[in-house]
Amino acid sequence: MMQPSKGRSSKLLKLITLSLMSTISVLLMLLDFPLPFIPAFLKVDFSDIPALFAALLFSPVAGIVVEGIKNLLHFALGSGDPIGAFANFFAGLLFILPVSVLYHRYNSVKSMVSGLVTGTVIMAIGMSFLNYFIVLPAYSWLMGFELEGSKLVYITAGIIPFNVVKGLMIGLLFVPLFMKLKPWFDQKRVNVT
Repeated sequence: MMQPSKGRSSKLLKLITLSLMSTISVLLMLLDFPLPFIPAFLKVDFSDIPALFAALLFSPVAGIVVEGIKNLLHFALGSGDPIGAFANFFAGLLFILPVSVLYHRYNSVKSMVSGLVTGTVIMAIGMSFLNYFIVLPAYSWLMGFELEGSKLVYITAGIIPFNVVKGLMIGLLFVPLFMKLKPWFDQKRVNVT
């Protein structure tokens, strides 16, 4: 009887892990909630946490895969609209990629925390531009959504604070989870690379 090669079992483990992380992400996305003093349709969820784990365990591409599958499944379930899925996907990328890149480069908790701060800033700034030039015009054009006031006021009073608070909340939850799972995480990271 032939034994599976180490490369095939490693790929299978990666596939199973990414599937599991994507599923957990979709479930967490369904548990969203609004923040006070911010437009109610901007909702926080913790679905980027499994994508962060995938990105740190494997590579930035793994995090992108989890973000993509999460948004496709969420949209397919009828829980969102295409513009929201697009915005959530790019917000997730802007957030997780700096964390993953810094962690893989310096491989320390300090680099991961620096990445969370950097990712929060990049997400807040990047989503401001994306909303100004693409998301808000798309909502107006495709869905008849009308803004009360200017786009700039909406972005500075809603989008920026929302993304900063979201990044901080995810970071505050992710750091203790990561610290608790770090021994297991380091062991698995050695096994799959």
